[in-house]
Amino acid sequence: MSAVAWIAVGSLAAWVWLLLGQGFFWRTGQRLPRRKAPDRWPSVAIVVPARDEADMLPVSLPSLLAQDYPGRAEIFLVDDCSKDGTGDVARALSVRYGGLPVTVVSPGEPEPGWTGKLWAVRHGIALARAREPDYLLLTDADIAHEPDSLRELVAAAVSGGYDLVSQMARLRMSSVWERLVVPAFVYFFSQLYPFRWVNRAGARTAAAAGGCVLLRTGTAERARVPESIRQAVIDDVSLARAVQRSGGRIWLGLAERVDSVRPYPRLADLWRMVSRSAYAQLRHSPPLLLGTVLGLALVYLAPPVVLVAGLLTGDPVAASAGGAAWAVMAGTYLPMLGYYRQSLWQAPLLPFTAVLYLLMTVDSAVQHYRGRGAAWKGRTYARPEAAPDR
Repeated sequence: MSAVAWIAVGSLAAWVWLLLGQGFFWRTGQRLPRRKAPDRWPSVAIVVPARDEADMLPVSLPSLLAQDYPGRAEIFLVDDCSKDGTGDVARALSVRYGGLPVTVVSPGEPEPGWTGKLWAVRHGIALARAREPDYLLLTDADIAHEPDSLRELVAAAVSGGYDLVSQMARLRMSSVWERLVVPAFVYFFSQLYPFRWVNRAGARTAAAAGGCVLLRTGTAERARVPESIRQAVIDDVSLARAVQRSGGRIWLGLAERVDSVRPYPRLADLWRMVSRSAYAQLRHSPPLLLGTVLGLALVYLAPPVVLVAGLLTGDPVAASAGGAAWAVMAGTYLPMLGYYRQSLWQAPLLPFTAVLYLLMTVDSAVQHYRGRGAAWKGRTYARPEAAPDR
């Protein structure tokens, strides 16, 4: 066979393995597990870190205030050195809408060795522990919850005996670029961390979605959260791993009652969102970066390229294997497009979207070595150093 044919066959073999051997990552049926109302509804403290979120809070915070929860629940919003009046907006919304009680605090700039978000989460959890809640709901300031969201999360955690229940919020899908890039973001995440692997007892794969994490308070203390992960840029996965190491049981799935309201109207907005942490995902390792680039090229870019090359050169093996690989790829993408209610005709465009993610990942590495690292809202985490234990 020709070299092109061997590449085509290799790509097809990779897709057959991904289809059958990677935890059926492409299926979207992992929703909140079967649950029933507990005999006693546990108390919950909702911790919301917020930095310059004055525009998002009028959409997201009222949904938390309006939670229809039978037990005791209250909100701790931590204003992380915002410059746009985030704290004042939160207080005004609390007065306007009523509902769950809200405490707004501003802890100041993070100490060395802490990321800003986890510094805010630390102070929110410290305040919450004074009320001795049974559970902590860690949710972002750009996440809106249906009125029964908290009730269903707690029921799932209690019924299943889970220490951590997390839902991947349904991301906004308004602009052309959001429709092209966002479903692929969740698709790639589930490929890295197949939800079925995360959710099975005794799992070695651990992950969570940071926008919505319900965590048992005792488990947080046992896992030393957030102190044990205080430098993590990808804090949700680090949190899940800390819980898993402490012996906790995790559940992760797609959301039905939780939505992200943050807009990403331009490609540049999505680019920043992905590239700020892509190289951190690879542990800032050049060999892992090289392997990722080669892997993306073989798995996502090769099928359409070798199909065309095979047709042009009259190589039937290359053409047929490349076409089959592309068909399997598109087929695995269909369920995610269906979940996001997008046109199924987008599935063959996945190689183009993969090229964008490849470039975002390379750009993330370039920014890291330029000292700009994981930049987000005015803070840069260029190269994490070992944080001192206390």
